[in-house]
Amino acid sequence: MLLIEGRGNDMFELTGKTAIITGASRGIGKAIALKFASLGANIAFMHVGDGEKAAETEAELTAMGVKAKGFECDVSDYEASQKLVDEIIEEFGEVHILVNNAGIVRDNLILSMKVEDFDKVISVNLKGTFNMTKSIYKHFMRKRRGRIINISSIIGLVGNAGQANYASAKAGIIGMTKSVAKELGSRNVTANAIAPGFIKTDMTDSMPEKAREAALSSIPMKRMGTVEDIANTAAFLASDEASYITGEVIRVDGGMAI
Repeated sequence: MLLIEGRGNDMFELTGKTAIITGASRGIGKAIALKFASLGANIAFMHVGDGEKAAETEAELTAMGVKAKGFECDVSDYEASQKLVDEIIEEFGEVHILVNNAGIVRDNLILSMKVEDFDKVISVNLKGTFNMTKSIYKHFMRKRRGRIINISSIIGLVGNAGQANYASAKAGIIGMTKSVAKELGSRNVTANAIAPGFIKTDMTDSMPEKAREAALSSIPMKRMGTVEDIANTAAFLASDEASYITGEVIRVDGGMAI
């Protein structure tokens, strides 16, 4: 767990700001929530199911001295997303940062991929990013400030056999990020994407040893990244230090997609 001590010495100051983070009860999303909280940000995070994990995350964040609350919401449902964003704005007063992290996988070769598995991945990963961005759009325009950080993937840049649905969604997120950056730039709102590579999570821990070794061999740094690597990048993009960066895709992959 990240500690709150020494907050004032960290160059990426987020005290008094509020962040909405989707898919934050575990993994990369939780790491981003913990990092932002360690920098002083209040956290409204969203999850689907697994209320126990969400409660644990909320307790960890609250213990760090910030306001934090978890909300259950399916980001693929636009009406539910808009309603919840309005509720968060009313409860927290203002939102400064949106992190679109929620995502799922349904891997298979196209020949064997079920149409519903393609649709579901697009609906959660890509349409969910659209739904949340659209839901916060007017708020950021009125406030004339905001940070949108979308979690894409190097798979959206280079593709991967057996992941046509996931690659399509993550590539779409990159295109959406650039479009939003152009639409909202004049309002002092930035939109950037992070493209993680091979990151140590529950998913990679369950991989067969041979598959893990094959993946590691393709990484110049010869190691997996950590969720903290992604969280640190997100903290930079959320900070005032990144105020003139927009429409960018930052690979955090140890050189995997060079």
